[in-house]
Amino acid sequence: MLMPEELVIEKLNKTFYAGNKRINALEQIDLIVKSGEFVNLIGPSGCGKSTLLRCIAGFEKPTKGQVRLNGEEINGPGVERMMVFQSFEQLFPWFTVQENIMFALKVTPMAASRAERREVARIYLEMVGLTGFADFYPHPLSGGMKQRVAIARALSVRPRILLMDEPFGSLDAMTRLTLQEELIRIWEETGVTIIFVTHNIEEAIILGDRIVVFESDPGRIKEVITNKLARPRSPEAKEFSIIWEQIHSLLGFKQPERARAERSVAKLFTDERKLSLLPHL
Repeated sequence: MLMPEELVIEKLNKTFYAGNKRINALEQIDLIVKSGEFVNLIGPSGCGKSTLLRCIAGFEKPTKGQVRLNGEEINGPGVERMMVFQSFEQLFPWFTVQENIMFALKVTPMAASRAERREVARIYLEMVGLTGFADFYPHPLSGGMKQRVAIARALSVRPRILLMDEPFGSLDAMTRLTLQEELIRIWEETGVTIIFVTHNIEEAIILGDRIVVFESDPGRIKEVITNKLARPRSPEAKEFSIIWEQIHSLLGFKQPERARAERSVAKLFTDERKLSLLPHL
């Protein structure tokens, strides 16, 4: 049974100007994202992935075309579309972990009283495995912990779509693998739609139901790959390697030696993780 259409991006163009120079960041983007899907966007730097995310969030207005959520055009930010960024500094440093989440609830109509906000914050901190850190300020937390708090804060207002712009891009390999697993668990628990930007092929395959491969100059969708691999997904599986090589080729990498080397490094991290993986980072 097909899920109802939720997000429709139709003939979207986005142009920027730098002095007299015209930059076509996105051109003729057509994409439909179903409710509850996990969609990954991957492509070279400057191909417009983050710009597309910002158009969906309502932070940028398309030059042409439109973005519609359940039939209504998106014309600005909204609580039904929450964004998590790559930067570890997206939390308010003067608030504790719990207060960061409570602030998001305070500026939205999701929880009326302080007691309600405190309880909702507790629930989402438990979801991301940070119950014991409610009274900590952000600065002593690791990068992975800060991203968990950012995810908890975004989810606490119960958005329909979670937009994630390379949220694990600055993390070490083992923390990244852990948070990938955690994100899948949270996605399955909440049923939220996730649109996730990444530069990492393996991450795209591990996470996504569909993988949207972009090309640049101007930013266009080159191909959309449906990922039918059963979860949890192992990089050692033959089917995983087939998708990896397909994306690798679409991104313009033609050197088989380089591809094999990258896959060997990815496998090394996976093997190390099996030997020593902390439950919370």
